[in-house]
Amino acid sequence: MATILETKDLTFAYPAEEGEETTFALQGVDLTIEKGSFVVVLGHNGSGKSTLAKTFNAVLLPSGGKVYVAGMDTRDEALLLAIRQRVGMVFQNPDNQIVANVVEEDVAFAPENLGVPSEEIRRRVDDALRAVGMYDFVTHAPHLLSGGQKQRVAIAGVIAMEPECIVLDEATAMLDPIGRQEVLSTIHRLNREKGITVVLITHHMNEAEEADRVLVMDDGRLVMDGPPREIFSRVEALRSMGLTVPDTVDLLDRLRKDGWDLPLTALTVEECAGAIAACRPVSGAPRPGGTAPRREELSSSPILEIRHLTHTYGVGTPFQRSAVKDVSFTVREGEFLGIIGHTGSGKSTLIQHLNGLLRPSGGEILLGGRDIWAEPKKIRSVRFRVGLVFQYPEYQLFEETVYKDIAFGPANMGKTGDELDRCVREAARLVGIRDEQLEKSPFELSGGQKRRVALAGVLAMDPEVLILDEPTAGLDPAGRENLMANIRDYHRNRRRTIILVSHSMDEIAQNVDRIVVLKSSHVLMSGTPAQVFARGGELIEAGLDVPQVTRVAMALAERGMAIDPAVYTVEALERSLLTVGKGGAAC
Repeated sequence: MATILETKDLTFAYPAEEGEETTFALQGVDLTIEKGSFVVVLGHNGSGKSTLAKTFNAVLLPSGGKVYVAGMDTRDEALLLAIRQRVGMVFQNPDNQIVANVVEEDVAFAPENLGVPSEEIRRRVDDALRAVGMYDFVTHAPHLLSGGQKQRVAIAGVIAMEPECIVLDEATAMLDPIGRQEVLSTIHRLNREKGITVVLITHHMNEAEEADRVLVMDDGRLVMDGPPREIFSRVEALRSMGLTVPDTVDLLDRLRKDGWDLPLTALTVEECAGAIAACRPVSGAPRPGGTAPRREELSSSPILEIRHLTHTYGVGTPFQRSAVKDVSFTVREGEFLGIIGHTGSGKSTLIQHLNGLLRPSGGEILLGGRDIWAEPKKIRSVRFRVGLVFQYPEYQLFEETVYKDIAFGPANMGKTGDELDRCVREAARLVGIRDEQLEKSPFELSGGQKRRVALAGVLAMDPEVLILDEPTAGLDPAGRENLMANIRDYHRNRRRTIILVSHSMDEIAQNVDRIVVLKSSHVLMSGTPAQVFARGGELIEAGLDVPQVTRVAMALAERGMAIDPAVYTVEALERSLLTVGKGGAAC
């Protein structure tokens, strides 16, 4: 097959600070990607994935070696436009790509600049917006959209170019599960029907299941290259690099260690369930499964009460819309609450009411039994009691050093001297920021480090309620688990109330005591993880999903096995299978 992308001994180094050694983000990468292929790139944060992607359309030029796009050297400035016409990029943060004031104008921007005829532009814009589920927002202003909706618009803008190759750098990180699947289905369809080459950089392991090929980066080097089944069967090697495997493979690997003769190549839910249903332990006593998450007894005292909350944007304008409608629920002291909902369901709008960043159009918010807007002049004190970490942490950072950024909140609470220093250093320690990083500029840090600084800045105020909006989006598996472990420790040790907003059903399932589900701006359901995930059909209809392991449990139950279909962690399903499998015959 013809080659679309090629690198030869590619190296890249970002400019080093004075007195610091040069660090290479890419080292000796040799790679060939064929036209029409679908390639997924995996790797921990800082492994070089994004840097590699940016060399593919000459956003970055090699420090050494060569990059060719359809045979064109990216160092040749005369070929720059032709290269970027062939390779379209979608970045993690959509705000970096949206340039127009109306959705359809933004999607039309690139085709217009390529000289595409007006009639063809209209068709491409409509097709692209339908493909990402945003056609109903064609005349909306992008700045009024949610983060996930903006990302769909950014993806539509690249699709409308109809490039030969699309490179997506964590482009689905902010989408809800069904939205992510819709975008992936669109990309797969473009790949199959139009022969567009796709390079997908992701931390979602299950997005690699249908790829032709998986590349794994580690410390700037290409360390694995092969089909998905081969790559994911190397479980321990991937874990040693801070990566994970799909829940299906994780479950199979655990059961193999329990004595079951199972393949590690059953990637899909149906393949995994089929392999398990046909198998029983071969020998030996089963290894004990993981223990169920222990839930603390919760106080019955409410700390937050949301009563008939409504918020309408753009009142009296053509863009008027209600983001939340008559929402009511209670948050108890010390609770770890999860909030889930499809993109645009009102999650971000809702949580911005909880510390007074937005004022309700109707209804009220009670904190400790008192309406937070009873005395508007005192709303500032509410923000010391209810801390919010935004979806994009870089929007919260503004000081010269990490230390000053973390100190800003407690200093405004009146803390000084040793007390202030203790608050800063303790908050930094809680999220894994080293002492030597405190004097660095926060803008020199990686995305994951910025997120930790933003979180530390809120933790330093020791709020009664901590609200986290997609805190792990864009982090690698090890980074996600490390940050969530920090948050769990904080919750357990300080007994503070935590509200977690996430599109990751696994993250929600493994951490929270209770879930509130939003659909189309109102509360659809609430309950424990087991209660909510037992209603998988309704979740899917609401634009959400259930954890992959729950889908395996459902498939096993359909095959007649005595398995609870509402199981929502790999450990719990492993325990159930060990119980069911005792005394059975070999596979």
